[in-house]
This record gives sequence, C-alpha cells and structure tokens, in this order.
Amino acid sequence: MSANNSVETQDAIRLCQVADVAEGNGLQINLPERPPLAVFKIEGQIFVTDDTCTHGQASLCEGEIEDGVVECPFHQGAFDIATGKAISAPCSVHLKTYQPILVGDDVFVHLDKVSS
Repeated sequence: MSANNSVETQDAIRLCQVADVAEGNGLQINLPERPPLAVFKIEGQIFVTDDTCTHGQASLCEGEIEDGVVECPFHQGAFDIATGKAISAPCSVHLKTYQPILVGDDVFVHLDKVSS
C-alpha cells in the first residue's frame, strides 16, 4: 500500500473485495454496533449505501436491481444506488451513501463521511 493509500484508508473500515460483489448485485456487510451496509457493483463501479430500506426493515441487497436502481423487496419503493435518492413511493427518505475507497481489490469506507 502506498503512503497515499494509507492516508486515504486511515480510520477507514475494510468492507470486502471487489470480486466479492457480483456485477449487477449487492452484498450485505454486517459491522458491529451499526445497521448493515450494502456494497453494489453496477457496470463495474462500486457504490456503498445503507442496506436497510428507509421505509421498512428490508434488506436492499435482496431487492431487484435494474438500470442503477434498487427496488425494496417489501413494498417496491426504489432508490437510485449512486445517489441514495428515494425515487418511488412509498419510499420518501433518501438512503445514506458513502464514498468507497478502492485500494487494489479491497473496498474501504469512512463511516463518518456520508455522501448524502
């Protein structure tokens, strides 16, 4: 790891390897003492969001993904994966998103730096 990468990942949490996430799918990441995260791979890009739907207690990793949108498996509300924006009812509260840090094949994130 270069000095620059070590600065970027200082205090960051390693979530998984890029290869752990299937293209067009999400991978639920359970961390101690916090709600789960979702790592999505869409057209080769990695995105990190909260995994729990803001409308109910559903895992978004279990939802259908199409065109960069994940549909909640409970009530079919949907979110833009890149921005976390709630884009269809009954969901109205946006998802928190996190900027992934890629170091080699590893995905890291700073949980204190919410993108949205």
